[in-house]
Amino acid sequence: MKNSFNRVKNIFEKNLTVIKIIFILSVLAFVINEIGRVLKQTDWSRVSTGLVDRSWYEILLMLVCGAIAVTPMLTYDFMIVRFLPGEYSKKYIMRSGWITNTITNIAGFGGVLGATLRAEFYKKNANKKQILYAISKIAVFLLSGLSVLCWIALVLIFGFRIGVHLEHYLLWLIGGGVYFPLVFILTKFKNNDFFSDLTFKQKLTLTIGSTLEWGFVALFFMLIGCILDVKTNLLAIFVLYVIASVLGIVSMLPGGLGSFDVFMLFGMASLGISHETALIWILYFRIFYYIIPAATGIGMFIHNMGGRLNGFFDGIPRAFLEKVSHGLLTIFLYFSGILLLMVSAIPAFTINNSILMSFYPYTFLFIHQLTNIFFAFMLLGLARGIHAKVKKAYIPMLIMLLVGIFNTLWQDLSVSLAVYLGIVLAITLVSKNALYRKKFQYSIGGLAFDGLLFIGGFLLYVIVGVINAPAYSNKHKIPTVLFFPGQQLWLSGLLGIILAAIVLYFIVHYLTGGKDPFVDIDFDTNRIKQVIEKYGGNETSHLAFLRDKNIYFYQDQGEDQLFFMYRRKNDKLILMGEPVGNKECQEAALKQLLQEADLYGYELVFYEIDTEYTMLLHEYGFDFVKTGESGLVELAKFTLTGKKQRAQRALMNKFEREGYTFELSQPPFDNDLMQELRKVSNEWLNGQIEKGFSLGFFDEFYINQAPVALIRNEDGAVVAFATMMPTGNKEILTIDLMRHSKDAPSGIMDAIFINLFKYGQEEKYTYFDLGMAPLSNVGESQFSFLEEKIAHLIYQYGYKLYAFQGLRAYKDKYATAWHSKYIAYRKKSSLLTTMWQIVTVVNQRKDYKKLSETKKIPLVPRFLQR
Repeated sequence: MKNSFNRVKNIFEKNLTVIKIIFILSVLAFVINEIGRVLKQTDWSRVSTGLVDRSWYEILLMLVCGAIAVTPMLTYDFMIVRFLPGEYSKKYIMRSGWITNTITNIAGFGGVLGATLRAEFYKKNANKKQILYAISKIAVFLLSGLSVLCWIALVLIFGFRIGVHLEHYLLWLIGGGVYFPLVFILTKFKNNDFFSDLTFKQKLTLTIGSTLEWGFVALFFMLIGCILDVKTNLLAIFVLYVIASVLGIVSMLPGGLGSFDVFMLFGMASLGISHETALIWILYFRIFYYIIPAATGIGMFIHNMGGRLNGFFDGIPRAFLEKVSHGLLTIFLYFSGILLLMVSAIPAFTINNSILMSFYPYTFLFIHQLTNIFFAFMLLGLARGIHAKVKKAYIPMLIMLLVGIFNTLWQDLSVSLAVYLGIVLAITLVSKNALYRKKFQYSIGGLAFDGLLFIGGFLLYVIVGVINAPAYSNKHKIPTVLFFPGQQLWLSGLLGIILAAIVLYFIVHYLTGGKDPFVDIDFDTNRIKQVIEKYGGNETSHLAFLRDKNIYFYQDQGEDQLFFMYRRKNDKLILMGEPVGNKECQEAALKQLLQEADLYGYELVFYEIDTEYTMLLHEYGFDFVKTGESGLVELAKFTLTGKKQRAQRALMNKFEREGYTFELSQPPFDNDLMQELRKVSNEWLNGQIEKGFSLGFFDEFYINQAPVALIRNEDGAVVAFATMMPTGNKEILTIDLMRHSKDAPSGIMDAIFINLFKYGQEEKYTYFDLGMAPLSNVGESQFSFLEEKIAHLIYQYGYKLYAFQGLRAYKDKYATAWHSKYIAYRKKSSLLTTMWQIVTVVNQRKDYKKLSETKKIPLVPRFLQR
C-alpha cells in the first residue's frame, strides 16, 4: 500500500506542471463558457448608459479610493528591504513597491514577475539570491489577510445570519480560514531555520498589512455598490466577495480574472441584482483597482527604465522626447486657441466647414461665448511663452490646461475624449524640462504673427458684429459664412476679448519681466582699460569708450579676461567685432555668453568679424554672410618713392610749400582745441546726425581717450583731423573719425594717411587698417551664397547712390592686403530680419530718439562714412 502511494506521489510530482496546465485550462474553459452565456443575456445599451452616466465627483471618488486600496500592499516591500543589505529611501521603496504590486496584481504569473521586478529594483545593494530569499519569507503571509476575512465571513453567516444562502460554501471559507493559523504555527517552529530571523513583530506587521490589503479591496468593492445606488445588504456582498476571492486564488488565474467575475455575477444575481448592474459594478472595480493603478505602475516603470536608457545614450532619448513633446504642445495650444477663436468669431463658417469641425472634438469646450473667447486668447498668449521655452509659462499653462480638461469632460464625458486629453496632459508634463528660459523676448516675427492674430481676430469679430447689427442687416444681405446667432451673444464675446486683452498684457509683462543681465549696465571705464592694457585690444576695442554699447565681461577666478561689446534689439544681441582681451579664453567666453543669452531668450548676431572667428562661430551653429573686406597697409613696405606714388609725392610737396603741417596731439585736450575740432566736425557733417555703434561720433570723452592727428594751415588753424583707435599693441594702427573743414584743400585726407603711415613706421607698427570696403569681392563666385550674390549686384550697379567701387579703388592705392569681414547669425534666424535689425542698430547713436525729435536721421551704413 505504501509503495503504491509513493508511486502515485512520484507520478504526481513529475507531472505537476502538466496537471496545473490542465487544471487552469479547464477552469478557463468553464469561465469563458459561463461569461459568454451571461453576456448573451446582457442588455449592452443599459451597460453603456450605466458606465458613462456617472458624475465627475463619483469618477474622482473611485479613482482616489482605488489608489488608496492599493497602498497597503506597499507593506510587503518595506518588509522585504529589512532582509536586504544596504539602505533604500522611503520614496524609492514606495515607487518600486507601487510598480511591482500594481503590475503583478493584474498580471499574476505565480510571483515570477514580482520577483523579477524586485530583483531589478533592489539589485544595487543585494544579489538575486538575497532578494529571492527575502521575498520567500514574505510570500507566505500574502494570503493571511484573506484568511482573516474568511473568519469574519463565517461569523457574519453563522453568527448574524447574513448571506445564509452562501453557507454551502462553508468548506471553502474554512479552508481559507485555516491558512493563517497554519502559517503562523509553521513559522513558529524553533527548528525552522528559514523563518528563524522573522520576529513576532514582523509577522504581526505582515499579517496586519495583508488584512488591510484584502479589507481595503473589499471595502472599495462595496463602495462602488454605494455609488451605483444598489439596494442590497452590502455585508452580504462582503461575504460573497470573500468567497469569490478564495475561488479566484484556487483557480490560479492571474488576478482571479474570470473565475472571480463569474462567481460574483451569479452571486449578485442571487441577491436580486441585474446582470447589467453587476457587470457595471465589476467593470468599475477592474478599471479603478486593477487597470488604472497598473497603468500608472507601467508608466512609472517605463519612466524608470527610460532614465537608464537615457543615461546609456548620453541624454539623447530624453532630449528628443522633450523636443517632440514641446513641439506637440505648442501646436496644440495654437491649434486650440485659433479653432476656439474661429468657432466664437465666425461660428457659421466654422460649423459648416467639415474639415474644421472634424478637428473640433480635439480641442477644449468651455461654458459659453465669453469663456470661449477669453480662453482662446489666453491659450494663444501662453502658446507664445511655451514656444519660447520660458519656464515661467509652465504653471499658468498647466492651470489653463487643467481648467480646459475639467470643463471639457464636464460637458462631454467620453472615454475617447478622456484618453485624448490625458495624452495632452502627459505631453505637458513631459515638456516641463524643455522649458528652461528665465525670460521671454519678443522677436520681430513673433510680434508680427501675434499682432496679426490678436488684432486681426479682434477686427474680424468687430466686423462680424457690425454687419449682424439690425441697422446693417435690415438693409443688406449677410453672407452665410458671417452669420452670427445674436447680438447679446456677440456682446458677451466682446467682453471676453476686452478681458483677455487685459490679461494678455499682464501675461506678456509677467513673461518678459524679471532680472536680466543684458539690460543697460553702468559703464566701467577702468575695467575696460585694465583688460586692454593687460591683454591688448583690437581694431574695434576703442569703440567701447563711445559708451553707446553694453559690455559683457568674461571672468576666470574673479578676474576679467575679455569683454564683448553689444547692443540689444528685440530678441537679438548685436555684438561689435571680436571679443577684446585674452585670446586663450575666447572659446570659453563664447560658450558662457551663448548659454546665458539663450537662458534669457536672446540670439546673438556678430557684426564685422574676421574669418577665424567666423569659423569658430560656425562650429557653434552660426551661419554667416560676407559683408566686405578690410584693407591693410603693410607699413614696412610703404614708401613714397617710385612711379606708383608720384602723385602722392607731389601732393605732399604741395602741402609743405603751402605751409600745412601735421602733428599728433596727445590727450587730454584743452577746451580751445576741442572747440576747433568741433567746428571742423560740424562743417564736415553739414547738418547730418552722426551714427554710432560701429564707428565713432564726436564726443569729448571718446576723443580724449587717444591721440588726435591734426593738419593745420599756415595760420595754425586746424583744417582736418583724425582720431586714433589704439589697439593696445604694436600690431595694428587705425583711426576712426576723419573729418575736414569746408575750406580744406583737395587731397587733405591723403595727407593724414601718409603722415600716419610714417608715424606707424617710426613706432614699429606692423599694419595700418584702412577700414572696410563694403561688398568688395562679395558674391563674385558662381558658388557664393544667394545673399552674397544680391550684395554683389548692389556693388556693381549701386554706384549712383553710394560709391562702393570708388571706395575700394581709393583704398587700393595704399592697401597691400585685404581681409574678409562677415556677419554671423544663428542658422534658424531669418537673414532678412537679422539684417534689418543690424541696420537699425549700426546706424543710430544711443541718444537716437532724443536727436530724432529735431532732425531726420538717414540710415546710412557705417562703411559709407569712413
